[in-house]
Amino acid sequence: MAIELTKHEGLGNDFLIAIDPARPLTDADAVSWCDRRRGIGADGLIELRTQSDDAPTIMTLFNADGSRAEISGNGVRCAGQALVRRHGLTGAQVIDIATDAGQRRLEVDASDHRQIAVRVDMGAAKPGPPDFDRWSDLGVVLRRQLGIDMGNPHLVGLVDDPDAHDIATVGSAVEADYPNGLNVHLIAVADAVAGEMASIELRVWERGAGVTEACGSGACAAGYAATSWGLATGPVQVNMPGGAAVVEVADDTIFLTGPATYVAAVTVED
Repeated sequence: MAIELTKHEGLGNDFLIAIDPARPLTDADAVSWCDRRRGIGADGLIELRTQSDDAPTIMTLFNADGSRAEISGNGVRCAGQALVRRHGLTGAQVIDIATDAGQRRLEVDASDHRQIAVRVDMGAAKPGPPDFDRWSDLGVVLRRQLGIDMGNPHLVGLVDDPDAHDIATVGSAVEADYPNGLNVHLIAVADAVAGEMASIELRVWERGAGVTEACGSGACAAGYAATSWGLATGPVQVNMPGGAAVVEVADDTIFLTGPATYVAAVTVED
């Protein structure tokens, strides 16, 4: 049996995607295929199950370590690209995807199948994990922190310069204090320039994947935190090592806009 996969990346956050594979994918598949030296290499593995009668496509997401993830803002954009490529869709499209965190609606610009722009309704931010109380032990001078639930758990810490800290060391140490794990983000918010979008610098430690170049749900959490603290109003540009996404914090939801890029097709002998 052969499993057909496509590989996509959203701002350097990469995923292997299978649409209606012949068998359900497993955590062992994720560990094997996402390995960057002995497998194909990716931050996560996504299975998409299409349904009839315009019902939403069902998305199952595994992290690279095999753990199940509720949602990924970059991953769901890549899933949207995989679906428009599979069905040969072009132009403006609306796609509904059911995730473990709830249904997400995607507005897709599929004018170019190689790289598309996707705006995702990521749902409302809710109270998340409790504060971490040992930042100083890690050499981090923290200004503020906020736990946020975007369907998955995030802890956002405001610092003067995220690049002054080793996010791998800080992220793993912070996450170790939380039995169910969480995503750890260090951010700095630039002073808004008149007539321009506010800007956030974000560095990412992702549960189940470690340091990644970008995190879509983390960008939403960062935008929500900055807005809650009164440091940003209106849309914000969230800058990550892999590139920038735009976050809009509305009264009852958060919108995430960013690219998804097709990388390759891969056949795995089962």
